[in-house]
Amino acid sequence: MASEEVSQAFRDDLRSYLEAQCPAPLRKGADPSAATEADRQAWLDAYAARGYTTPTWPKEYGGGGLSKAETRVLAEEVAQVAAYAPVVSFFGTSMLGPVLLEFGNEDQKKEHLPKITSGEINWCQGYSEPGSGSDLASLQTRAVLEGDHWVINGSKIWTTGANHADWMFCLTRTDFEAPKHDGISFILFDLRQPGVTISPIQLISGASEFCQVFFEDVRAEKRNLVGPLNGGWTIAKRLLQHERQMLSGPVDGAPRRARAKQAAPTDPRSALAESARAHLGDADGQLGDAALRDRIAQWELDSMCFGLTLRRSGEEARSGQGAGAATSMFKLYASEMNKRRAEILMSVRGSDGLGWEGEAFSPSDIMETRGWLRSKGNSIEGGTSEVQLNVIAKRVLGLPD
Repeated sequence: MASEEVSQAFRDDLRSYLEAQCPAPLRKGADPSAATEADRQAWLDAYAARGYTTPTWPKEYGGGGLSKAETRVLAEEVAQVAAYAPVVSFFGTSMLGPVLLEFGNEDQKKEHLPKITSGEINWCQGYSEPGSGSDLASLQTRAVLEGDHWVINGSKIWTTGANHADWMFCLTRTDFEAPKHDGISFILFDLRQPGVTISPIQLISGASEFCQVFFEDVRAEKRNLVGPLNGGWTIAKRLLQHERQMLSGPVDGAPRRARAKQAAPTDPRSALAESARAHLGDADGQLGDAALRDRIAQWELDSMCFGLTLRRSGEEARSGQGAGAATSMFKLYASEMNKRRAEILMSVRGSDGLGWEGEAFSPSDIMETRGWLRSKGNSIEGGTSEVQLNVIAKRVLGLPD
């Protein structure tokens, strides 16, 4: 269904609503630095009230109940009115929400999905452990059923945003005798309770977006087991497909999870070329360094081809296939593209790319240097590149083990 087939009445109503609800400092063309936290919260509340933060989810679970065509119209109209579209936690909207829609029972959907859409609850992911990273199925965090609660002991690591999260969706071992893939369950629980200890991990970029989380007799209600007991591995794999799909979005030099916080992202291709011109100057209207011109041009071409491939895949997914093993290809390629972009920026900046702190470096120098360091983690998060290659070999190419 093309956007032209959406009724004019729908578009008019949508435009009127957005015009009425978007605070003046957050309008298109306004200075967003003048916006207050109250302005941003009011815009989010109004947007979420109609379910637009999760526009295609069913209305009965807090979503917008929009078709794909109506969702495209929503994006068009928001771009005409506002500086940005409000977003909520990608862990909820891009990862947990889709698997609850597929595997959750009715009570779980009604309890958790509206709170994701509104931003009331922030989620984090409890998968990797100190001894169970790429071999995730070897995890040892235990959950033992005692009455109406699961009692959880163990730890998780590389848990993004745990220090800001309210709840966790977690893989735990619930059958200690079964083969490792068969004894895992998918459980939801409140992080703000006794027995939870959260320790941020500082990265080489200076950021601390990851944490290690320890559990000592942490309790989860029995009803928050998602799917069948010991059937968590199937859900875990499905959620990873959604995560990789989310991480393999348009390559703009920042992880998708960070991009969700940006109000007005720029075209990464023009940003890359403009950075080169600003630092190296032009020669007859083009960059003087021929080798660098070639690297930038090749990256831009690859980026455009990747974007078109993602678009084609998205259109195919609308036929009902959804996220599949091909997301590993996209995640792998997006990781390599982002690292290439960061390396080009460092080549462009020369000695300015050594900036870490101090007045000798501009804020953009420092940001790009730390972004270059952060990009090294792209080939690890969401499953290492080696894991993606294995998935591609087995699930896409059908090669033997």
